[in-house]
Amino acid sequence: MTLAAFNALDKKKVQELLFSCCGSKKWTEHMLNYFPFASEKDLIDKATKVWYDECSEEDWRASFTHHPKIGDINSLKEKFASKEQAAITTADEETIHQLAFLNNRYEKQFGFIFIVCATGKSASEMLQLIKDRVENSVDEELHIAMAEQQKITIIRLKKIISNGNFKFLNMSQITTHVLDTSIGKPGTDISIRLMSKENGEWKTLSQGVTNADGRISDLLPSEKTIPAGNYKMVFNTGSYFEKKNIKTFYPSVEIMFTVTDESHYHVPLLINPFGYSTYRGS
Repeated sequence: MTLAAFNALDKKKVQELLFSCCGSKKWTEHMLNYFPFASEKDLIDKATKVWYDECSEEDWRASFTHHPKIGDINSLKEKFASKEQAAITTADEETIHQLAFLNNRYEKQFGFIFIVCATGKSASEMLQLIKDRVENSVDEELHIAMAEQQKITIIRLKKIISNGNFKFLNMSQITTHVLDTSIGKPGTDISIRLMSKENGEWKTLSQGVTNADGRISDLLPSEKTIPAGNYKMVFNTGSYFEKKNIKTFYPSVEIMFTVTDESHYHVPLLINPFGYSTYRGS
């Protein structure tokens, strides 16, 4: 469908399609206030504005109820049959069991199910993510989950406007890449936190796990920028080396950096068991 064809639909159909992208009635209703959309960029800009500026915790939580639990295969097949989580169906039974167990723990702990943009992530990456995120506060997790919902919403909007022009979409404003210089290979499966300081306390903004290339390109939703200020990325290097049965001097690495504008910030880490370095990449 083109954007022109989408704009030509009656409002009832548009409402149905928008709600399928984000299960929040308020988000859907406010998006209809901006319909029709001048361009694909206008559509994404409005989707972002409504989600962050016009919706509340109640609306975010409502959207979470329209997702299956990651790892709950029966719910996945019965309720959504979604390809967004297709990678999980190839996981071994032990991984599925752990995911299901941790999802139950997560829901009891936070009051909503584990939300993650699963596209492109392996089941092992998602398992590592939920293990990391159950350590967060409720407030941290609520804001991480709503950002993950925004990533999912953009993906679903692109699927509806499948013949649209979304070349303007950028990767996350903050990205990273880990290279293990002791072996000359990417640092894979390393848990990373992006944090900001609020009222004198460091809080987690987002989390990720480095992929097979040692990269995380989606720490933040596309087109979402963070305010100028000081931030830090925390790399769980201790677990990485422990899995390799290698002793390290650095159980974790924290890199603090300053964001001054809305441009892209790439924060790489070069690591070995007894040393590390960083720089602003491109």
